[in-house]
Amino acid sequence: MTWKLYEIDRVAQELTLKFRDKDVLGESHKMRATTAYGLERFWGEHLRLLRDNKTKDKGDFWKETWKALCKIMKEAGITIPNDNVNLERTVEVEAMAAKLWDENQFPVEQRKVVLAVLTQLCDSLVWWTQRYKK
Repeated sequence: MTWKLYEIDRVAQELTLKFRDKDVLGESHKMRATTAYGLERFWGEHLRLLRDNKTKDKGDFWKETWKALCKIMKEAGITIPNDNVNLERTVEVEAMAAKLWDENQFPVEQRKVVLAVLTQLCDSLVWWTQRYKK
């Protein structure tokens, strides 16, 4: 088996720079804290933030972080459920959340690995935030 570089820290730096001028980098600390509550809660946070135009940029930051996690994990051979959902359509939100909980679609062993990678990604986001925050 060979070592593959997934560049989690570089992804975090790119996300931090992308959102630096939108004054939302403080969200990285909330992201890190949310990892303790699981993937479902982390995924759902962007929905709450995207409801209000005042917090849209924060929601975009959360959503882009989730998409980056999905990309990293895809390279590692794990596919994370990532449906685009309309917050107004409860059935869509419910279906996506169910995929994150369903052991047949997303085995617990994979969820543990994904959560560890998400935690590392958020740790890196916090580190870059502390360096780049205006």
